[in-house]
Amino acid sequence: MTKNNNEGKWEKRWHPLREEWVVYSAHRNTRPWQGAGLIKPKTSAEHDPTCYLCPCNSRIHGSANPNYKDVFIFENDHPVVGKNAPEVDSNSDQLYRRAKAAGIAKVVCYDPRHNITLSQMKLEKVVKVFESFRNETQELTENPTIKSVLIFENKGEAVGVSNAHPHCQIYATDFHLKLVEQQIKIASDYQAKHHQNIFEGIIENEKRDKIRVLAENDHAIAFIPFFARYAYEVMIFPKGNHQHLTSLSSDELTGLASVFHQVVRRMDMNFNMDFPYVMSVMQAPVDEGNYRDFRMHLWLQPPYRQPGLIKYLAGPEIGAGNFMADTMPEDKAAELLSINLNEYSLER
Repeated sequence: MTKNNNEGKWEKRWHPLREEWVVYSAHRNTRPWQGAGLIKPKTSAEHDPTCYLCPCNSRIHGSANPNYKDVFIFENDHPVVGKNAPEVDSNSDQLYRRAKAAGIAKVVCYDPRHNITLSQMKLEKVVKVFESFRNETQELTENPTIKSVLIFENKGEAVGVSNAHPHCQIYATDFHLKLVEQQIKIASDYQAKHHQNIFEGIIENEKRDKIRVLAENDHAIAFIPFFARYAYEVMIFPKGNHQHLTSLSSDELTGLASVFHQVVRRMDMNFNMDFPYVMSVMQAPVDEGNYRDFRMHLWLQPPYRQPGLIKYLAGPEIGAGNFMADTMPEDKAAELLSINLNEYSLER
């Protein structure tokens, strides 16, 4: 009997957190490609006089940044949601509703140096960044107008970042964020039907299979999930039962930062570049609701599927809503696990 060369490379898998099929067709990677080339990172000095995030430089409205030496946080000069959002005339139309874009938007600068990333920092500095995430979440939780807190980083030109200085953003909104709301409903329905927490089930399955686990310690675990849509998509969970960063102990937060640090260094070394990604800190709403079936986690979605090849969303993804993946999660996990982290040079 002749072995099928496509075996294990061409299938669909159920995405339990989206309740949809993801189709994997890794056998198609041999097809001709005439797309865009590799987006190479730019080299720069530690201080860029034109950067509005560097210490002592002026921002867009003329105010100057302090000569900060560590994490620096300020309210966004061009917020998507803001305290001073203009009033909007309300109406009684239930279909075409509108309201003012109220909320709080902040920028978190990780480091005063313009030419460094979280992956290149020493772990103790990464932990300080994560501590700032926890502190900001706590502060925003105490604001009665805020319902959701999203911390996210758009890293690299491939995801359209507008400033190369190492930073992320925080959007605190007066409404529930869609994907978290979706995960909460799915988790609640799953608990009622199967009497098991869906996130705990996912973690247990990944630990059982082992082959997609990229990093693990006493407090956290990182893996390319069985149902990953992007080639190098990674989920990072605290092992404890947490709905928000605010309930993590210092040891748990350090463990979470350590696992994250290992993952992003593997990504850098795999392509020998500052690897781009979108990183989201997925947290339950902060409106004192009961979200016990939800588990907070970090979610990394890098755009590259191969060296030089970005995963462009096209007909099936945009037009039909189902993801067509070009690689297998197990293959990408093996690729990243082959990296020797001892060869990574920190704090250039």
